[in-house]
Amino acid sequence: MQAMILAAGFGTRLLPYTKLRPKPLFPLLNEPLLLLTIKRLQRAGFDHIIVNCHHLKEQIVEALRGLRGVVVQEEEAILGTGGGLRMALATMRDEPLLITNGDIYHSIDFLELYRSHVAGDAAVTMAMHNYPRFNKVRVEQGMVTGFGEEGSGDCLAFTGLHVIDPEVLRDISERGESCIIDRYRRLLLSGEEIQAKDVSGCSWTDMGTVEDYLALHGQLLKGEIHLWSEFAASFDGTNLCQQQTAEQKFDDWVCVGNVLLPKELHLTRCVVWDTALLGNGEDYADRLLV
Repeated sequence: MQAMILAAGFGTRLLPYTKLRPKPLFPLLNEPLLLLTIKRLQRAGFDHIIVNCHHLKEQIVEALRGLRGVVVQEEEAILGTGGGLRMALATMRDEPLLITNGDIYHSIDFLELYRSHVAGDAAVTMAMHNYPRFNKVRVEQGMVTGFGEEGSGDCLAFTGLHVIDPEVLRDISERGESCIIDRYRRLLLSGEEIQAKDVSGCSWTDMGTVEDYLALHGQLLKGEIHLWSEFAASFDGTNLCQQQTAEQKFDDWVCVGNVLLPKELHLTRCVVWDTALLGNGEDYADRLLV
């Protein structure tokens, strides 16, 4: 089975932190999200995985170097979700392709979604859920009928996971930036069907803002959402830190990378990257410290 991870974007809502590393390489519990996603896909049986990259692409190339079954697609310009997929067509197999965003954490079953597509007759299957903040896709009787104000039925949110027959991509221009949703609009206008796989009830987080990123860590450390088995980390209570001393105080939850901490420190709901420099005696709360 084959899959593609979209990892080329700028992550503008996470500036200035995305000037340091691309969003898919932001660590979750001290492990890059992109590598965790690849592990999940491989465990589900996907042995051919394409990853596109543009922003700080050299970091993604280096992180994925030597990974078996992983093809890195470097893009000299931003191509969008449609253009990136069109460019990857040459490296795809003649079989359905599962697509996922590189900046989401979720409990959706990759294999179940893939099998739902294979069992259906539609050229595209989109994983949908009820998430009022992003409910913008029209769904009726298990089929997508439109986007935004178009179509009939109730609105659900697109999770960023979909499975397609690669032939769908041939209609996309090989030049310039484009959005895959525009291609899906044309599919509907031509009378083609798009299946909606309802995965409501899953845990799902768009790691789009610093607040989202911090909240996700808190939910994982406090056991409020499903913890991927791919995580290597173990933690005591709600703190993930290998070097806490008696003079350091951690409140609520804390995730600290491989960084030298000052002797006296107070952290509350903070994520600390490996590169951070923290002041002795300082008090940090609700911060991403890099």
